[in-house]
Amino acid sequence: MRNDKENIIVNKTFDFALNIIEFSEELYKANRFPLANQIFKSGTSIGANVREAQNAESKADFIHKLKIAAKEADETEYWLLLCLKSPHLKSPNEKLISDLKEILLILSKIISSSKGK
Repeated sequence: MRNDKENIIVNKTFDFALNIIEFSEELYKANRFPLANQIFKSGTSIGANVREAQNAESKADFIHKLKIAAKEADETEYWLLLCLKSPHLKSPNEKLISDLKEILLILSKIISSSKGK
């Protein structure tokens, strides 16, 4: 059953997705279409999977969906770091990267504490 209480990870991943959309648009404007698509897909998928986990059928399903969100976050970090390190690509702002690191830490904590219960 869905819980509609204030949820930090749901809110953070939603806001992150909005910022990823903005960054992807910047990459599109620079004609970096394949990279923009990759970042858009993985960056917005984090929140979609976290949101889906809110309706999990079991604890195992909840953990599984959050693990998928964590994998998408890892992939997004990879693409953002490529942009950051390449002299040929638009660099993401530091807030985007720090927000992603915070999301990864929160997901890791939720997953580990959910396993322990």
